[in-house]
Amino acid sequence: MLFKSSRQTNPTEQKNVWKFIIFSIVLSTIFLIYPIIYSMYLSLHSMEGLQSTFVGFDNYLRMFQDKTFLKALLNNFTFLIFQVPFMVLLGLFLAFLLNSPKLIGRNFFKLALFLPSVTALVSYAVLFKMLFQIGGIVNRFFLAISLINQPIDWLNHPFWAKVTVIVALCWRWTGYNMIFYLAGLQNISDDTLEAADIDGANSRQKFFHIIIPQLKPVILFTTITSTIGTLQLFDEVVNLTGGGPSNETLTAAQLIYNHSFVYTSNFGYSATLSWVLVIIIAILSIIQLKVTKEK
Repeated sequence: MLFKSSRQTNPTEQKNVWKFIIFSIVLSTIFLIYPIIYSMYLSLHSMEGLQSTFVGFDNYLRMFQDKTFLKALLNNFTFLIFQVPFMVLLGLFLAFLLNSPKLIGRNFFKLALFLPSVTALVSYAVLFKMLFQIGGIVNRFFLAISLINQPIDWLNHPFWAKVTVIVALCWRWTGYNMIFYLAGLQNISDDTLEAADIDGANSRQKFFHIIIPQLKPVILFTTITSTIGTLQLFDEVVNLTGGGPSNETLTAAQLIYNHSFVYTSNFGYSATLSWVLVIIIAILSIIQLKVTKEK
C-alpha cells in the first residue's frame, strides 16, 4: 500500500518536478549532447572556413596515411609507457611514507608534494623551460657535480626533449595521485594490520597482500585518469617544446589544435582525429578494467 501511494503523483507535482530539471536538461543538451553530435557530423565533412563539403569516411582514410598524426600518437604512447607507471608507483611510495605517524612534518610534505598539481599549467611549464635551458640551473648543477662534460640542450634534442616533458609531468601529477593513495591508506582498518602482525607477517607481506589489494580501486582510478590525461597532453609540450624538435614531442591534442587554428582551419579533419583519440582512450580504459577484473 505504501509503495502504491508513493508512485502516485498529481499533474501539479509533475510540473514542479519538470521546473527543477528542465534547466539542467537544456544546458546539458546545448553544451554536451549537441557538441558531441555536431563533432560526429564534422568528422564526415571537409571544412575550410564556413564552407562544408561532405566527404564521408575520407577523413578517416586520410588519418591512416597521415604520418604526422601517427608520429604524434606514437609520442603520446611513449609518454604514457614511461610516465604513468613511474608516477603511479612513486605516488604510492610517497603516500606509504607519509602515512607513517612517526614521520615529523607530515603536513608540510603533503602540502609541498600536492602544491604542483594546483599550480597554473602555463606558469609551471615556463618555469621548467627556464630550468632546462642550456644555461639553466639543471645544466649548471650537473656540471658542478661533474655528471656531464658539456651542457645538454634539453629542449632541442629529440631524446632529451621527451625526458624533459616526462619529468615535468611527473613533478606536477605525482602529488595529485599521492593524495588519493594517502586517503585510501587511512581507510584501511588497523585491525587488519594488527592481525597480520599477530600471524607473523613482515612489512613486505603486509604491503603486497593487505595494503595493495585494498588500494586496488584507487590504483585503478589513478591509472585510468593518468592515462586519459597523458593521451590528451597539450599544455606542457606547447609551452616547453612547441612540439619540436622535428615533431619529436608533438602530441595528438596539439596536432588537433594545429589543424583547427594554425594550418588550414579544417575542423572536419580535427573532429576526426578527436574521435579517434576518444576511441583509443575508451579502449585502453576498458582493457585496464578487464585486467583488474573491476566491474
